[in-house]
Amino acid sequence: MTAPTPKTAIVLGATGLIGNLLTHRLVDSPLYEKVKVLVRKSLNWQHPRLQEVQFDFDYPNGLLTQADDIFCCLGTTMKKAGSKETFRKVDYQYPMDIARLGLAAGAQQFAIVTAMGADTNSTFFYNRVKGEVERDLTALNYPTLLIFRPSLLLGNRGENRLGERLAEGAMRLFSPLIPAKYKGVEASKVANAMLTTMQQGLVGKHVFESDQLQTY
Repeated sequence: MTAPTPKTAIVLGATGLIGNLLTHRLVDSPLYEKVKVLVRKSLNWQHPRLQEVQFDFDYPNGLLTQADDIFCCLGTTMKKAGSKETFRKVDYQYPMDIARLGLAAGAQQFAIVTAMGADTNSTFFYNRVKGEVERDLTALNYPTLLIFRPSLLLGNRGENRLGERLAEGAMRLFSPLIPAKYKGVEASKVANAMLTTMQQGLVGKHVFESDQLQTY
């Protein structure tokens, strides 16, 4: 039986919680011969399969988006973004730009982390933007589109987000009382789910809710 041809992956958001974990898994996977991370600042670690690409998301270069599989872990918070306009740019415009360019360059699979409650009709701006990016990615008609909707992410972010740390502590404390769909999910499980499902030969659009992510 012929071994599968190693592929090239692109990771957006490799400096973030999920993206960093996912990038480590990808470079250790024999399925990928090259893992390109589009970054504004270095990851500060090296691997023979890792290729850092200094990338200006405001002026995307289509030549740099050639890959078989694209993993989008981009995301910010309203507090960090500072405005609705900047939040929308990071969580909607950047993923859409790379998805379009990647598809034109031959990408076959696109995976993105959005959020539980993503809904174009939501009264909450955050959830509405997440719903809009899901809707418009679907309209691109990727051969494979994988959408991951985690609840509160658990893990070491390497940055001080007091509100999220307090919420994480409460989530862990009361976990036995919280329905599975709403429990916090370890970022490592989301990374595992992204890598695993990308290799299953799925066709079309597939959405993975937070309680499903708990199983990875």
